[in-house]
Amino acid sequence: MNNLYVISGVTGMTGNELVRQILGGNKGSVVGFDNFFCSSIDTVEDCIDDPRFEFFQYDINNAAQMAEIEYKIQKMKKDFDKVFYINCAAVVHTEYFYHVNTTFDTNLLGMRTFLNQAIAVGADAYINCSTSEVYSMQSFKEGGVKESDFLLMSDAEHSQRTSYATGKLLTEFFMKDAVDNGQIKGASLRFANVYSKNERFAKHILPHIVNSLINDGKVVLLENSKINKRTFLHNIDSCDAVLHLLEHEDALDGSVYNVATEEEISILDLVALVADKLGIKDPEITFEGYRESDPVRRVLSTEKLRTRTGWAPKITLSEGIDMIVDFRKNS
Repeated sequence: MNNLYVISGVTGMTGNELVRQILGGNKGSVVGFDNFFCSSIDTVEDCIDDPRFEFFQYDINNAAQMAEIEYKIQKMKKDFDKVFYINCAAVVHTEYFYHVNTTFDTNLLGMRTFLNQAIAVGADAYINCSTSEVYSMQSFKEGGVKESDFLLMSDAEHSQRTSYATGKLLTEFFMKDAVDNGQIKGASLRFANVYSKNERFAKHILPHIVNSLINDGKVVLLENSKINKRTFLHNIDSCDAVLHLLEHEDALDGSVYNVATEEEISILDLVALVADKLGIKDPEITFEGYRESDPVRRVLSTEKLRTRTGWAPKITLSEGIDMIVDFRKNS
C-alpha cells in the first residue's frame, strides 16, 4: 500500500493522530500543513523525522501557500497508488465559535479551496471533517440522532455560536455536490466531542477538567454543566473512522456519517471520575457564566458508519482519561 495523504490542520487533534496511524500502519506518506492556530509542532514530534512525512507551516487561507501545495502534489502523485485529501483545518475551540468571520474564512472558504485543489489534482477521495454541532438544538433522541434527521438550529437571535455549525453544515453541501457531479469521491464526518491526550490548549471540557484538578484541585464550569450530559470520542477512534471510510470506496458517495460513542456521562459525574483517578475527594466546583443555546444532551447514532465500514470505537472514556492524566503528569 503506497498512498499519499494530504492533510490540512495536521497538528490539530485529528490531524496529528492521522499521521501516526498512517505511518504506523504503513499506509503511505503524508504531506501536511498547519498554521498553529490552536496547536503546535509538538503534537507530531514523534513523526517529524520520518521521511514519509513532510510538514509545512502554511495557512489554508493563504492562496500562494496553497498553490505551492497543489504544485507539489501534482509532481508527487505519479509515485503513489492513490491520493487522498483530508480536511482537518477548522476553528474549533468554543471561545472562537462566536467569531463569525474567522469561522467563515477557515471552516467554509478554506474547506472549499482545499476541495477544489483535490479535484484539480485528480485526488481519489476527499474527507470533510464536519461536526455534531450541526444538530444544534436537536441533539438527542432515544437511539441517537441520525444523519437523515431534520435539523433544529438556533440562529443569530439566539447565539452567534451557531455560525460555526452553519458553516460546517454548508461544507457538507459542497462535498455532496462535488460527488454528485462526478468530480471526486468523498464523504463528511460529524464528529462528537473529540478529545486527545495532547491537546495543547485546554479549551475543551475534558482537558480543562484534568488540568484544573491537577493544577488547582478544583474546577470552574459553566452553569450549563449542572445539567448537561455528553459523549466523548477519543481522537484515536475519530481517525480510525476516517481511515475506515477511505478503505470503503462504496461509502464515499457524498454521504454524511456520525462518528461518536454511546458512553454518555453528565459533566458533574465526569469531574468526579477524573478526580477519583487523581485521588481527589469531593473536588471543589465553581460555576461561572452561561452558554446560550447549548443542548442538554448530545447522543448520535453511528449505525450508518458501522454498517457501511465496520468501524466501532475502541477507547473507553475511562481509558481516554487515563491517557490525558498520564500525559499531563509527565509533560
